[in-house]
Amino acid sequence: MKRLTGLLLLAAILVILPFLFPDNYYVTVVGVTALLHAVLAVSLNLLMGYAGQISLGHAAFFGIGAYTSAILTTRYGWDPWAAIMAGLALTGLVSFLVSRPILRLKGHYLAMATLGLGIIINIILVQGDQLTGGPDGLGGIPTLSLFGWAIDTDLRWYWAMGATMLGVVWLALNIIDSRSGRALRALHGSEVAAEMMGINTTAAKTGVFVLAALIASLAGALFCHQQSFISPDSFSFFFSIELVTMVVLGGIASTYGAVFGALILTFLPELLVVFEDFEVMIFGGILMLMMI
Repeated sequence: MKRLTGLLLLAAILVILPFLFPDNYYVTVVGVTALLHAVLAVSLNLLMGYAGQISLGHAAFFGIGAYTSAILTTRYGWDPWAAIMAGLALTGLVSFLVSRPILRLKGHYLAMATLGLGIIINIILVQGDQLTGGPDGLGGIPTLSLFGWAIDTDLRWYWAMGATMLGVVWLALNIIDSRSGRALRALHGSEVAAEMMGINTTAAKTGVFVLAALIASLAGALFCHQQSFISPDSFSFFFSIELVTMVVLGGIASTYGAVFGALILTFLPELLVVFEDFEVMIFGGILMLMMI
């Protein structure tokens, strides 16, 4: 009941927000972007907040999903939904293969390994110009349609991204309250103690790592079709750090906190543009106060 109440409240906020936006700029740049960031933050929170596995390369899986869908639809004429499924399959394979060696590491070593993964993927996107368009990016990405309903306006993308975000939050809450979620919390508390209780920690870590990567891949695919253009800059190491900041700001091991952190870090810079040269200083100060 508590879970349903929280989801209904979040859905109500999503319904009200478009009426508070002064124009379409805020619907697209702030609304859609904030919801996209919320999806990514919730997925990363499953890995960091509940399983205790630090990742500084989450943007890599975001980029794999985006570029796979973009390349297959623009260069090979694939149906967008088929391309999205292919992106999920590729992301699942990559995340599973790298999870085994990476997740044997702990603490700072794990953080550095995931950082290296993110940098490698970004370099591939930049250097593979014949396929990815290189630093110039890739354009002409077709829009999505669902049962004949084209998602081709700012407001339609807002509703589509809002529905996706609610679905991901619902999924995360169900996982957390399940047997697997309790195993993840035990793993976060003490991996040795979790193993002594009979938990397969390797399987638990691999499973949540792959799941978080798949959600990021889906977000990337939606992002590329919403933007109709992508470039490697959107999937850099700095964006991975921004996602970590969203999770920490909202509160580690809090699904709704991850959503809140994503909304704050997306909305706040837009509200501070009136301060011009002092924008970054004020933004940093507000983040420090909130963390304290």
